[in-house]
Order: sequence, then C-alpha cells, then structure tokens
Amino acid sequence: MSSKAHQQVAMTGIEEKRETGASLIFLGLAVWVVDFLVLFFLPSGIKLGRQATFLNIILALGVLGLALLIIGYRARGKSSAE
Repeated sequence: MSSKAHQQVAMTGIEEKRETGASLIFLGLAVWVVDFLVLFFLPSGIKLGRQATFLNIILALGVLGLALLIIGYRARGKSSAE
C-alpha cells in the first residue's frame, strides 16, 4: 500500500514539473510576442531619437524570452526522463 502511495506522489511531482515547464515555455513565447510589439513601434522611436532605448528593450525582452524557453524546456525534459 505504501509503494502505491509513493508512486502516486512521484507521478504528481512529475506532472507538476511538466506543467511548470509548459508554463515557462508559454511565458517565454508571450514575452517574445511583446518583444515583436516593441519592434513594431521602433520606427516611431527612431523618429523621436530614442532608438537606443527601444533597442535595449528589444534585446532585454529577447534574452528574457529565450531564458524562459530554455528553463521551461529543461524542466519538461527532466520530468519526462524520471
């Protein structure tokens, strides 16, 4: 009986890691969508002389999105390997 309960708890942990990984991947993609929206407004920023600010925001959001995607992918990969 105890091994069945332990197995059920282990499955719950694996499912939780898989869901966390999927959520991080989704957040990474959402950050990239916002990044493309910032990129859409870049021409107006260039007209106002604020291209450095826009480029810094684009770079920061791109790196943040990539980091979330990598962390989420690793979390999902670790859960399916267990």
